[in-house]
Amino acid sequence: MDILLVASAFNSLSQRVFAELSDEGHHVDVVLASHGPDAVRAAVRETGPELIVAPMLKSALPEDVWREHTCLIVHPGPPGDRGPSSLDWAIAEEASEWGVTVLQAEAAMDAGDVWADTTFTVPPTGKSDLYRNEVADAATAAVLLAVRRYADGSYKPRPQSEPGIHVVWRDFFRQEQRRIDWESDDTATVLRKLRGADSQPGVRDEICGREVFLHGGHPEDRLRGEPGELLATRAGALCRATRDGAVWIPELRPRKSSGDPAPFRRPAASVLAGFPAPPGSGPGMPGAQDRPYWLPEIAAPLELPPDRTTWTDIRYRQRGPLGFLTFSFPGGAMSTTHCRRLLAAWRYALTRPTSVLVLGGARDFFSNGIHLSVIEASSDPAVESWANLNAMNDLVEAVLRTTDRLVVAALGGNAAAGGVMLALAADEVWCRTGSVLNPHYRNMGLYGSEYWTYSLPRRVGAETAERLTTEALPVSAATAGRIGLVDRLVPAAPQEFAAEVERLAADLAGDPDLPRRITAKATARHADELQRPLAEYRRVELARMRAVFDDPGAPYHALRSAFVRKLPNGSARPLATGGAQ
Repeated sequence: MDILLVASAFNSLSQRVFAELSDEGHHVDVVLASHGPDAVRAAVRETGPELIVAPMLKSALPEDVWREHTCLIVHPGPPGDRGPSSLDWAIAEEASEWGVTVLQAEAAMDAGDVWADTTFTVPPTGKSDLYRNEVADAATAAVLLAVRRYADGSYKPRPQSEPGIHVVWRDFFRQEQRRIDWESDDTATVLRKLRGADSQPGVRDEICGREVFLHGGHPEDRLRGEPGELLATRAGALCRATRDGAVWIPELRPRKSSGDPAPFRRPAASVLAGFPAPPGSGPGMPGAQDRPYWLPEIAAPLELPPDRTTWTDIRYRQRGPLGFLTFSFPGGAMSTTHCRRLLAAWRYALTRPTSVLVLGGARDFFSNGIHLSVIEASSDPAVESWANLNAMNDLVEAVLRTTDRLVVAALGGNAAAGGVMLALAADEVWCRTGSVLNPHYRNMGLYGSEYWTYSLPRRVGAETAERLTTEALPVSAATAGRIGLVDRLVPAAPQEFAAEVERLAADLAGDPDLPRRITAKATARHADELQRPLAEYRRVELARMRAVFDDPGAPYHALRSAFVRKLPNGSARPLATGGAQ
């Protein structure tokens, strides 16, 4: 069937729906609603779709479009739920179960007949994590069911006036409802508010006399202070005291009206570094540009004791012959500092006596490569791009050169660009069935690096590698498994992924054939090095990338800035075309 996706952004859910509909054999086109109603009308005329699906829509479809075509809207709430802030209310009201509804577009918002709906359990996690995982699982299942029902032609969608459907209108969730009262709110309340706005829109607050938005929140088990007091930094995050404890806030976003040249979400400590020190803070240790000198940097041990609940973004854990190096960076972005810290952790993991080393394994993003926000905020984006890319290459090379044990990359969530290549450096790639991979760099105007010219063709072949990097389309986990990009699909719920990976890793460590595989791996790496050294792959890739970074007129700079600052970008494709893969 010819299907047109209409989306306000080609985000994680839109990409997943696109990829899985393509897997089902449908021909799928995509038009961005952000390009305006005329662009949507033009796409409808050009593609002549049999069905229109809107997986993520912030504006109404043109009336002439939904009156003339069947249009299915994905609403992140159960049947009867209406309004623009469904997930925000679910988190604020601590719903234990929520749902997704696929309904037909009509004049009233979210009031159309129901084609399909699914439910899911709500874990204690951030809204964006919830959206990319439990919501995406439920939404994709509901869309596929709705499309099958539409194609069959015999299904009659249910009107929301049916008995058993309770209609509830939920207003837009405003900043007044998100506001944190540091004197009165306990830690659980603060965390709920922070997690309910972790990606967008953030929680508006004031720090050092400046208005900022707080993004993300994690509990701290030991540090304490006066409510609202800034206590410490750690790996770019900020620790702030609550009435009965403290929380870690990974990212801040200055208000656009603040005059800050980088009014977008980025590591909290780097934002705070640009603020004046509060009165009485003392001389401290001036000189650090990525953190406030007047707060202590308190590191967490890489091997965190089991009784600790403090936040850290990189952890190592060992269980007999198994090593687990987990990491979780906001948005999957890895700055120069992130890469260097993860490389140091990798080197530590290699000192431990293990035969299987698992990289990743947490829920949500694996990695999306270099950190575009940190690059955009730097005084010289070209220089920072180069530093970040080299740090990423150093990390990937370290994984590629690990020959004394078997390495597994465990992808609990999505990966893109250099993040995919980091995974491909491992001996085996295990991927949760709900993940989406984007093994390309083209949409950011880049040739790519991280040894992709070595890792990608050796897995999928030169022809498929060329297609993946030039078409620049998302790949479902199922397709990734079929073409050899992924070795094992893990059909687990997001909350169950880590435990299932540990079980599978234990089986691998107990395989009598493991010593032979490790020996063969070392032999193969040596043969590959003799044929063409890794240094040569790196040299060629980096030469292409350096030319882009050093060219102020290269599209990369405008694309990066538009992406980070959420600006319209005239060079972005309004229509993506795909098909069955």
